[in-house]
Amino acid sequence: MKGVLLVNLGSPDSTDPEDVKRYLDEFLMDGRVIDLPKWLRTLIVKGIILNTRPKKSAEAYSRIWWDEGSPLIVLSERLRDKVDDMTAVPVVLAMRYGNPSIKAGLQELYDKGVKEVLLMPLYPQFAMATTETILVLAEEVRKQHFPEMSFTNVPAFYNHPDYVRVLAESIRDSLEGKDWEHLLFSYHGVPERHIKKSDITKSHCRIDGQCCKTPSPAHQYCYRHQCYETTRQVAEYLELKQGTYSTSFQSRLGIDPWLKPATDKTINGFAEKGLKKLAVVTPAFVSDCLETLEEIGLEADEEFKERGGEEFHLIPCLNDNEAWVKVIARWVDEWAHQPEVRVN
Repeated sequence: MKGVLLVNLGSPDSTDPEDVKRYLDEFLMDGRVIDLPKWLRTLIVKGIILNTRPKKSAEAYSRIWWDEGSPLIVLSERLRDKVDDMTAVPVVLAMRYGNPSIKAGLQELYDKGVKEVLLMPLYPQFAMATTETILVLAEEVRKQHFPEMSFTNVPAFYNHPDYVRVLAESIRDSLEGKDWEHLLFSYHGVPERHIKKSDITKSHCRIDGQCCKTPSPAHQYCYRHQCYETTRQVAEYLELKQGTYSTSFQSRLGIDPWLKPATDKTINGFAEKGLKKLAVVTPAFVSDCLETLEEIGLEADEEFKERGGEEFHLIPCLNDNEAWVKVIARWVDEWAHQPEVRVN
């Protein structure tokens, strides 16, 4: 029997600082998130970050928390339910960090009699700290607890025509009737070293402005290339004029070099240069979460207007958009009736 495991990032169980601390501990101690030697990662995370950040993060979560719970969890559950209703195989949801865990998700599928699993990380672009860490942990859990199961992994879908279409149409729908001067594609940032570590050629990625435009096998796992390619294809679909859109990277952590340009500096710079009406879309996420609702929807909005901006439009993630649900359901059904998944 076949089944599907959708996997998203995760969220604290509540806005209580202790729950946030527990979540941050699991998240930041992941060696693919902070890829430092374990002794140094432990010193930084448990010795510094977990003694200072949970309270501040809890306050940030409180600003966007819904009555039903974490927006990311609620939206992911809605997506799961709608896809499950449209497909012939069971669809289960898990989180890389927090609850429900990947082990719990696989257990639920196992209890339903599922032996063949379509594993779908809910990230359009591949990155060490997102897709890779999900695939690695899921395989570890499978080997230890469900050895009779087999996985088919959904590859990064950043350039799949279905994804590009539904993302572009969601942007068009969100901005219909709104006046805007510039559309910013803001992706979650990663350290530059992650890009080079993911380079399977060990020589292509130089982060010099040209390598992402030069064809290479490295692009299969290059987060930076995939982000810029998503922007390019969506802009082409929407027939956006050059100069009316751009790409940036948000959520820096630590002092090491991260992908540039930085979203906060970019948005503030727009306002300081006299731009009045800005729209922002966050295509590294398919579900709205702290990084979209609070970091962009509240903080960036406030800073933009403090510097002279007038209108700030945050475009929602795909969430449980009906067109997006239909795309996933079709991918699932194609896989269920084919020997290999056909999403690329």
